[in-house]
Amino acid sequence: MPTSVTTALQDAPLPELVKNLGVAISQAQFAMDQNSVAIARQLADSEQGIDLGQGTRSLLELGFTPTFFQVTEAVIEARVAFSSSETTEVGVAASIGVTVYFVAASVNAHYSNRYSFDASGSSSIRATFVAVPPPSIFNEILRSTLPERS
Repeated sequence: MPTSVTTALQDAPLPELVKNLGVAISQAQFAMDQNSVAIARQLADSEQGIDLGQGTRSLLELGFTPTFFQVTEAVIEARVAFSSSETTEVGVAASIGVTVYFVAASVNAHYSNRYSFDASGSSSIRATFVAVPPPSIFNEILRSTLPERS
């Protein structure tokens, strides 16, 4: 049995897991960037803005900016534990009976050998997301498209 577990571990698709994690991070990063751009559009919409007595101003005009996120770390963890044991039991029981004309002896012997193997494993994927400022060129372009207020 230990050989089959070892073979299964050697056949584990670790390169495939790493590739899939990288692709998933890339797709997540793209989706987060798209979400931040959509939020910027909403912040620039003067219809959703605030009237401070000088006309309605967009939230972007008031200094609000979308939050951008980056995945800064991703970890694949795999843990495997093995345990193996072997027990051997030998036992002998004897009894002797004596009568006046007859002597009898009986012997009972037993032998058993037991093997036990246990394998367990666990895995986890952990990712760290941090907020980062919007790209400076993005901020410049957004601000240049805002209407001038006097």
